[in-house]
Amino acid sequence: MSTNTGPRRRARELALQCSFQWDQQRHESTREIAESALDDLGALPDSRDFALHLVETYWNNSAEVDEWIDSASDRWTLTRMAVIDRNTLRIAATELRFMEDIPPKVAIDEALEIVKRFSTEKSAGFVNGVLDRLLKETVARDGDSK
Repeated sequence: MSTNTGPRRRARELALQCSFQWDQQRHESTREIAESALDDLGALPDSRDFALHLVETYWNNSAEVDEWIDSASDRWTLTRMAVIDRNTLRIAATELRFMEDIPPKVAIDEALEIVKRFSTEKSAGFVNGVLDRLLKETVARDGDSK
């Protein structure tokens, strides 16, 4: 599998790694965690800004995003999910809910590629199912405006 990805994919991968670290540490200083993780990972400016935007948008809306994922996760709570799967879902759900400039299909496809890279093929099926439910809910609520 190629690791030669564009800046947006790299930013999503960086956001996943920042979210993973935050999920493990649960510090109040989310920006500090993200900045430190991005520095440690050697994030380039073209990916860094979007990664920060993703994680900060999630962190500013974490309760809403987590509740939304929980509602679409048939018999799975966030705490029972694998850490990579949970944080991949958080990033993609944030894109679906709060980033109107990103087409839903792109957010979902990117999440699936990332979870395949960092988790398992089985995880990709699970993540796809949850994101499909979130997308259907979004379309039912907002219409097919994206």
